[in-house]
Amino acid sequence: MAATRPGRLPGRHRRSPESQATYGEVIAIGEFRALWGGQCLSLLGDQLAQVALALLVYDRTRAPLATAAVYALTYLPPIIGGPFLAGLADKYARRHIMIVCDLARAALVGLMAVPDMPFFVLCALVFLVVLLSSPFTAARAALLPEILEGDRYVAGSALQNMTNQAVQMLGFAAGAGLIAAIGAHYGLALDAATFLASALIIALGVRRRPPPEPDGSVPVSMWAMTKSGARLVFGDRRLRVLVLFAWLCGFYVLPEGIAVPYAATFSRDPQTVTLLTGLLMAAMPTGTVIGAFFFGRCVTPTRRLRAMGWMAMLSCAPLIGCAMRPPVAVVLALWALAGFGGAYQLAANAAFVQCVPANRRAQAFGLVQSGLLGVQGIGILIGGAAAQALGPEPVVALAGAAGLSVAALLAMLWTESRAEIITRVRTQVT
Repeated sequence: MAATRPGRLPGRHRRSPESQATYGEVIAIGEFRALWGGQCLSLLGDQLAQVALALLVYDRTRAPLATAAVYALTYLPPIIGGPFLAGLADKYARRHIMIVCDLARAALVGLMAVPDMPFFVLCALVFLVVLLSSPFTAARAALLPEILEGDRYVAGSALQNMTNQAVQMLGFAAGAGLIAAIGAHYGLALDAATFLASALIIALGVRRRPPPEPDGSVPVSMWAMTKSGARLVFGDRRLRVLVLFAWLCGFYVLPEGIAVPYAATFSRDPQTVTLLTGLLMAAMPTGTVIGAFFFGRCVTPTRRLRAMGWMAMLSCAPLIGCAMRPPVAVVLALWALAGFGGAYQLAANAAFVQCVPANRRAQAFGLVQSGLLGVQGIGILIGGAAAQALGPEPVVALAGAAGLSVAALLAMLWTESRAEIITRVRTQVT
């Protein structure tokens, strides 16, 4: 083909099947930089808001369940509306969907920043803001493979993942101090500004593309599209296994939801609890940054797929050590090691892309993302209730043991399903 494909750098030699894309190649693509930069800005604002909310609720109630419930509120809305809204990015231009969602979220978060906002109104605004993340995330996930081809998609996903986790580390570790300095309302106003900046960056940096070609076999109503997307995702054995790998995070993300009461087991001093909360929340993202760099840069594409089961088990197994009630330094190390194992999601994501038609990607990604947020929210909510009765340490250990059992089963199922996907990946990176 004479024309240069989107996302392919001219002048490059053809790759061998096991060669890997570099981060430099990916960063050189302007559209990727726009998606990457906008995502980082809005995520940083969100982390500041989450830290402020968690600390405020625990300070008022001293109840792990209440703290976990508010934290879970940021995960649960996509269960209700996400699968329906994600399909919009398969009907309309994906760039347009992202810009509209960012502008709407900026307006909603701006209302949240108004002083003396009634609590139930605030909860409703939080619900709507998180709900709009579903079509935005689905549109971005569907657009990324059009910008990055082959192993560049994996490298770009790894770079986004590392940056996202680094932003979470910064937001969790420094968020409490910043919120203490500027106040919760100004923190929310800052969050609104990051959504506006994200919309501007996407508008200027991502080129216009027509809407995806319609699939004549898929009905046009949102309900029918949702059912069709569910049949696509769950009707294929390979996709079912990959979706369950993605949803495994419901077990290993649980500690973040009870980080405040966990920190309170080490100290009664409020300032120390605040500091330890930031460190605990940052531990897993730190491990994931390291794991994503190693997994994306030092492991070949097919070896990533073969190692996926073992890495998934590593994402849960270290949490079992919390049953021994180790000192805080050991807890941080265990949580970071679990985060390292969570880098297997890069391989699962790349394999999922190989198995889904391009014009059905947004709906498929939206369904998976909605379930992903849902299992995290439900897991955190259950964890908070259990921590209130049993204490945070045994609850984290139980989550690790349950997750390890599920990961081992998925690893066995994946061994039976991966051969065809490995062949596709080899062809794609050639």
